[in-house]
Amino acid sequence: MKKFLSLLCAVVLLSGCSTTSSWFGGSDCQSKLAREFSDSGYDIVYFAFDSSALSSEAVATLDNQAAWLKKNSNVKAVIQGYCDKRGTAEYNLALGERRAEAVKQYLVSQGISEDRLATVSYGKEYAYPGDTEEAYAKSRRGVTVVELSK
Repeated sequence: MKKFLSLLCAVVLLSGCSTTSSWFGGSDCQSKLAREFSDSGYDIVYFAFDSSALSSEAVATLDNQAAWLKKNSNVKAVIQGYCDKRGTAEYNLALGERRAEAVKQYLVSQGISEDRLATVSYGKEYAYPGDTEEAYAKSRRGVTVVELSK
């Protein structure tokens, strides 16, 4: 009986894995809706070196994000700002925050409620490995992670 109850508890815990993430007080698993957004390719925008300005490609991606967020009004998002490995930790944290804020402000300008959006900067801690221009370019990004609202 004890083994059965342990197994039942494990099944219940794992089945709840698809609701929300830790950003909004739930489990660490993404919902089906969040995976759909991520798989759509709308979740990442890239930035030029030492810049938080949105390129025309970034704006096109953010227009798609805004349309998706309007269609899915039960979703909140955390916008994560990242940098490449060059520069000091303090400078890159500030740059990552400016990048995340640039994405947030653009989405707000497109009609997404500011209450649905949060920002966080990871600076260069999660930069792509390697010292190549390709790795640096991939690291300079803003990532929008969506989660179901409670």
